[in-house]
Amino acid sequence: MQRFYDFLRRHPTGVDSFWAVVLLLVSVVSVASNVDVNGESPGRGPEAVAVAVTLLLSLVVALRRRLPERMLLLAAATGVIQVVTDVQVLPANFAMLVIIYSTAAEGAPWSRRFGLVGGLLAAPVAQLRWPEENVSAAGNVLFTAFLMVPFVLAWVLGDSIRTRRAYFAQLEERANRLEKEREAQSKVAVAAERARIARELHDVVAHNVSVMVVQADGAAYVMDAAPDQARKALETISGTGRQALAEMRRLLGVLRTGEQRETGEYVPQPDVEQIDELVEQCRESGLTVDFKIEGTPRPLPSGVELTAYRIVQEALTNTRKHGGDNAGASVRIVYFDDGLGLLIEDDGKGAPHEMYEDGGADGSGHGLIGMRERVGMVGGTLDAGPRPGGGFRISALLPLKPAH
Repeated sequence: MQRFYDFLRRHPTGVDSFWAVVLLLVSVVSVASNVDVNGESPGRGPEAVAVAVTLLLSLVVALRRRLPERMLLLAAATGVIQVVTDVQVLPANFAMLVIIYSTAAEGAPWSRRFGLVGGLLAAPVAQLRWPEENVSAAGNVLFTAFLMVPFVLAWVLGDSIRTRRAYFAQLEERANRLEKEREAQSKVAVAAERARIARELHDVVAHNVSVMVVQADGAAYVMDAAPDQARKALETISGTGRQALAEMRRLLGVLRTGEQRETGEYVPQPDVEQIDELVEQCRESGLTVDFKIEGTPRPLPSGVELTAYRIVQEALTNTRKHGGDNAGASVRIVYFDDGLGLLIEDDGKGAPHEMYEDGGADGSGHGLIGMRERVGMVGGTLDAGPRPGGGFRISALLPLKPAH
C-alpha cells in the first residue's frame, strides 16, 4: 500500500483526472436520465449546454492543481453560463467546491479572495435564479445560508492546509539553516582545535629540542675531558627525546582519531604541579633557575593550568635559546584569591630582544604570539618585554573565571 500511496503522490494530475472522469460520467448519466423528447432536461435547461457545462467543470477538477487560478476563472465563467442558460445545479457543480479548496490551499492571494467571495455569492445567486417553490422568504433565506456553508468550509479547509504547509516549510527551512550553522560551528571548532594542537606541538618540540641541542653541545665539548659528564648529557638527551616523542604521538593520535577525555580536553594536559619537574629538567640541562611558589596552592581550571605550564615552558626555552652563556632565570608563581600570577625573568644578554619577539633566532617562531593567544583564551593578561640592564621579563595574570 505504501508504494501505491507514493505513486499517487507522484502523479497528482493523474489522480485528479481520474476523479474528473468519475464526475463526468455521473453528471452525464444524471443529465441523460432527465432528457425529454424535446432534447431538454426538465428544470435543467438544454441538454447540449448541460453537457458542455459538465465537460468544463470536469476539466476544472482535472487541472485544479496544475492551473488553480485559471481553473477558478473557468469555473466562475461556467457558473455564469449556467445562470444565463437556465441550466440548474448538476452533480458536476461539485467541482466549484473543489476549486475553491484548491485555490485557498495553493493559489495566489487574489485567487483565494476571489474564491471566497465567489463561494459566498454562489448560493444567493442560485436561489434568486431558481427559488424554491412553496417556501416562504424566510425559508429561502435560511436555505441559502445553509447552501453557503459547504463553500465556506471548503475555503476554510484549503486555507488551513495552506497555513499548515507554510508552517512545515518554515520548520524545514529552519532545520536546514540550523544544520548549516552546526556544520559551520563544527568546522570552526575543528579549526580551533587544530590551532590549539599546533600550539601544543610548537611548545613540545621547541622545549625538548632546545634541551637536546644544549645537552648535545655540552656533551661534544666535554667528551674527551669529562666522559662521565658527557654520558650524563647523552642520557638527558635520550630521556628528553623519548618524552617529546611520547607527547607528539599523543597529539598526533588526537588528530587521527579525535579521541577525547571525559573532561572534554585533549591529552596531554600538563598542570602547574609539573612546572617543578620542568624547572628541574632545565637545571639538568645547565640553566640556573630560581623557582618559588607564593600563596596557597589549590586546584585550578584545566585551561588555566595548561596555560601556566606552557608559558613557563616557552619562557625557559627562550632563555636557553637566546640568553647566551651563563644566563639564569627565575620563576615565580603566585596564587591570588581570584587568579594565578606568573613572573618569569632572565638575565640573558646573548641575543637581541627582537629574537624573543619573533620566538626564534631565525624569525620563524611564534613563541610570544602563542603565549598571548593562550592567555587571551582564558581571559587573562600578558606583559612581555626586556628588563632594564638586560634580560627579558614575562608577566601574566590568569583569572579563575573567564572575563565576560
